[in-house]
Amino acid sequence: MPERPRIPRSLTQVLHLPKRFGTFTGVFTPALVSILGVIMYVRLAWVVGNAGLLGAWLIMLIALGITACTGISLASIATNTRIGAGGPYAMISNSLGLEVGGSIGIPLYLSRPVGVAMYIFGFREGWLWLFPDHPPLLVDLAVFAVVYTLAYISTRLAVQLQYIIMAVIGLSLVSILASPTLWEPREAQPLLFGAYPGAPESGFKGTTFWGVFGIFFPAATGILAGTSMSGDLRDPRRNIPRGTLWAIAATSLIYFTLAWVATRVASPDELIRNYTIFLDRALFPPVVLAGLLGATFSSALAGAIGGPRMLTALSQSRILPGSGWLCRRDHGEPRNAIALTSLITLGALMMRDLNDVAPLVGMFFLIAYFVINLVLLIESSLGLVSFRPTLRVPRLIPLLGAGGCVFVMFVLNPTFSLIAVGTVIAIYAYILKRNIKSTVEDVRSGIFGALAEWAAARVAELGPTNVRAWKPSLLVPVEDPDEIRGKFRFLLDVCLPEGSIKLLGLATHTTPQHLRPRVDALNAALLDREVFATCTVIDTPSFTTGVMNGLQALQGAFFRPNILFLRMPESAARFAEFGDVIVQANDTGVGILLLALHPKAGIGQCGAINLWLRPASSGWDVQDAFRRNNLDLTLLMGYRLMRRWNAHLNLITVVPQAADVPAAQDFLREICDLARIPTRNTHRVVKIGSFLDAAAQGDAADLNILGLQEDPDFHFMQRMVEVTHASCLFVADSGRESALA
Repeated sequence: MPERPRIPRSLTQVLHLPKRFGTFTGVFTPALVSILGVIMYVRLAWVVGNAGLLGAWLIMLIALGITACTGISLASIATNTRIGAGGPYAMISNSLGLEVGGSIGIPLYLSRPVGVAMYIFGFREGWLWLFPDHPPLLVDLAVFAVVYTLAYISTRLAVQLQYIIMAVIGLSLVSILASPTLWEPREAQPLLFGAYPGAPESGFKGTTFWGVFGIFFPAATGILAGTSMSGDLRDPRRNIPRGTLWAIAATSLIYFTLAWVATRVASPDELIRNYTIFLDRALFPPVVLAGLLGATFSSALAGAIGGPRMLTALSQSRILPGSGWLCRRDHGEPRNAIALTSLITLGALMMRDLNDVAPLVGMFFLIAYFVINLVLLIESSLGLVSFRPTLRVPRLIPLLGAGGCVFVMFVLNPTFSLIAVGTVIAIYAYILKRNIKSTVEDVRSGIFGALAEWAAARVAELGPTNVRAWKPSLLVPVEDPDEIRGKFRFLLDVCLPEGSIKLLGLATHTTPQHLRPRVDALNAALLDREVFATCTVIDTPSFTTGVMNGLQALQGAFFRPNILFLRMPESAARFAEFGDVIVQANDTGVGILLLALHPKAGIGQCGAINLWLRPASSGWDVQDAFRRNNLDLTLLMGYRLMRRWNAHLNLITVVPQAADVPAAQDFLREICDLARIPTRNTHRVVKIGSFLDAAAQGDAADLNILGLQEDPDFHFMQRMVEVTHASCLFVADSGRESALA
């Protein structure tokens, strides 16, 4: 069959053709030209003049060492996951969740258009050195227009243009290395260490070692330029590690070599005073100037390309307003995101001086570097089977990288460091409040699980549960989830803010497969209302068997329930069954809450609570009453609901005759004092007569709380609901709580 003739494409079609980039084009080149920039051309010699050759090498070793550790961590993470669009944002989100990824990704994105403006200003300085009469604003706007036009037309064209720029940078380096001055014999020895405050040598120019370090450190940033192209790479897992590490190695060699060159071409005083010494001493200065212009232009272009791609990735996660419009692509190009990024850059250009903003941009990069190292440190420490990078590195590397980032942040500018950290925390809170559900699995559950295991081990070492740390952990049997709907609000009020609920689905009249989705939905509703809830469903022949099996099995759990929540049986036929459950639950050391709802009033207005207290049979001794009459859990429930509802609490006791009133009043007063019941909205009431008569004639309340006897009388419970015209909560202590703690 004859070969089908190729159809020639127009230039527009070629430029709009989506293309995946490889290691050299997509990662190495953007990272290289971003690292080799203004600092190399006009500040590196100044660094050597102040710090000396060995001092400058030490500064480079620290700065490039932090970058190298971060780059290695970045490479290791990249070999362990499939990275989509968004580069560092995608990496962090895949490990620590959408909230952390977004809180780092948003400021990191904003630093891109602001960084483009900074690079344009750097380009302008070189241009005005060549053409001093040109208006600065027009130069800025012209470069801005060219940069974003290239980014808007085609990423492929913009990336290929970087080949030319990299070639110009290469020629400028050759011109510097071919300087005639470099090879001339020198009588004076080069300055090895600079003079700083307190040193006897002359030449101190008003800066310190860390001040010089702060000037050089921005040169060590730029390794994320290639990572931001992750969505346009053929194989990010291979391209990012190789391109990033090769770029770090190449730029490190160049910087160390140029530091040595600086000591050969000029004296320390000349290096300090003349920022353009490399241009002046080069074999062909115009090429070096072209390299300076090319480096700043390419860095601006890398930001104009990488920033919109990160914005698109953020929008795909629905983190930002207008995400649907921002994440659209036109022929593979994120043109809407490019348009918004260009507007931010234009606004930054109109500020005309970014000296006050530039440090904040650097801090956002450092925070991103810190989190990248932290991600690798956490994942490598958890021992999860999912962590299988093809490039394994010792944990010392991310530890040094993370520690170095924090150290550099606060050495350079503590104020901007705190502002940057505060901004990240505020964005994290904003994303958390939006409650965006991520479709990507992360390792947060592993992190929290490891912390929980550590905490469980520490609790086991401390022995039995501490009554001062008591909080309600309810086991709620569920035969029919619809029956819980009427008690849902009450369960929330008992548990919030620190309590928990374990739903025990009992498939007594249905199958576990049919009951499980309904129990899961109820559990999700509790979680949505910020109650820590878990659930399980078991197949059981009876209510009693199911509850007791659940209680016994959960006693070995770390978060074991300490209260069994029951509802009043609807029919007398189930009284014996519920009675057996209560008796057996008492034997396992679990407290009981049995709620008898009024058929019409329910919980009512949640405005008043009657707490019925009985003295011990031996008399009015308060300690004896606590031991015998379920006062601990009764008082704790009364106080929790009083606080939750902001309700009035009536502490009531009943005496047979008026002569007992003073002792009863002292009894209630001592209980309030020992249990630290707040006097505000609390009333102590002593009634005379029989208990049922006192209950019938008592103050109206929305809930009555009473002690539950070991042999429960359900007919009495029903009678109490009738005579009080309100719901009643019957309580039995477990012995593991204390209202006096």
